[in-house]
Amino acid sequence: MAGGDDSWSDSKALARAILQDRAARRKVMTRMLVVALFLMAAGLWLIDRLLAQNPWWFLLWWGGCTLNTIGVLVFAVYDMLTVWREERDKQR
Repeated sequence: MAGGDDSWSDSKALARAILQDRAARRKVMTRMLVVALFLMAAGLWLIDRLLAQNPWWFLLWWGGCTLNTIGVLVFAVYDMLTVWREERDKQR
């Protein structure tokens, strides 16, 4: 059990570091956006026939794309709010 706790602490520390550093946050956000665009393009052009054959694959694929896109949007809103807070704190 102790190994799991250490891994959890490392994950929390990494997440905190990414969320607090503007450059790292934007780098992660850019990568997430590229993945979302690749998934959309792959679903539209590369595996469209496979997705058309089975409705479950279709729902699974586009559901995953939707969740990834929502993650990008949430991260972007967080970044926007953080930048506003940083700029407001600078002016004070």
